[in-house]
This record gives sequence, structure tokens and C-alpha cells, in this order.
Amino acid sequence: MAADNSFDVVSKVEIQEVKNAIDQASKEVNARFDLKNSKSKIELEKDEAIQLASQDEYTLQAVIEILSQKLVKRGISLKNLEYEKVEPASNSSVRQKIKLKQGIASDNAKKIVAVVKDSKLKANASIQGDTVRIVSKDRDVLQQVMGKLRSGDFGVELQFTNFRSN
Repeated sequence: MAADNSFDVVSKVEIQEVKNAIDQASKEVNARFDLKNSKSKIELEKDEAIQLASQDEYTLQAVIEILSQKLVKRGISLKNLEYEKVEPASNSSVRQKIKLKQGIASDNAKKIVAVVKDSKLKANASIQGDTVRIVSKDRDVLQQVMGKLRSGDFGVELQFTNFRSN
């Protein structure tokens, strides 16, 4: 009897890459003539969110643009970021929090399972915590499922891990 082949679908933000992007963005903000004295700050909070602060919303948007460029260069998908509202802060400044989405939300996981089921390929998908496991007896079917999932838009950057083949 043939053993099952499988892989997990996950969405994960590499925290070290986020830290590196924040460092690079902070250096650029401090070096740019138009932003040098803006007292803008970019900080990572508990590996869950990026906290931005600046003197006004216009400057904050410039800082976000710089940070976004650095995140993309570091391989962090902007789909994995969730922007909260801009809020007033002390000293007539503004702040904004950007949450880092880890794992696949249940709505997206259900969409992935539905795509696999609707594909009519001989594969099964199940939600396991914040991942989706895809199982099939045929490796080629798993490759087809990966291709189908890559072409879809689930609101997060999908990664395929723990590929098991027997």
C-alpha cells in the first residue's frame, strides 16, 4: 500500500528580516534631509507589530513608504501587514501600528480547503491550527495543487513547507 505524500501551507513573517528592514529604514529616515529632524521612530513590538511615530501624517506616510521598500527588499510580502488607524500621540505627533500577520486566518484556510476540494484533484486538505495540510497519494497531484494555490489570492503570502514524500 502506498504511503501518503503531503505538504503544509503556511504564512509566516520572518522576524529577523523585519528587524533588518526596520534598521535599514531607520537609517535612511535619519539620513534623509527632509526627514532628518522629524523625530520619526520605527520600532518592533514583541515580534507582533511595527510601531511608527512621526511629527505629522504626511511625514508618517513618507516613513511608511521607506519601510515598505525595505520590507519588500527583505522578502516580506506587504500582504502580511495589517495597518491600523493613524492616532494622535503626545507632543502633537501621530503614530500608527502595523500588525504582522502570522499563520493563516481561518477564513483564508477555509478558502484554501475549498479550492483544493473544487479542483477535482485527488487530494485532501484539512485545517490544522494556523496551517492547512494537503495530502495525496500522488506527488504530481500535490505539485498541481501548489500551482493552483500559487495562482490564487488568499490575502497572505503562502509558503509550502514540510513536504513529505514516500
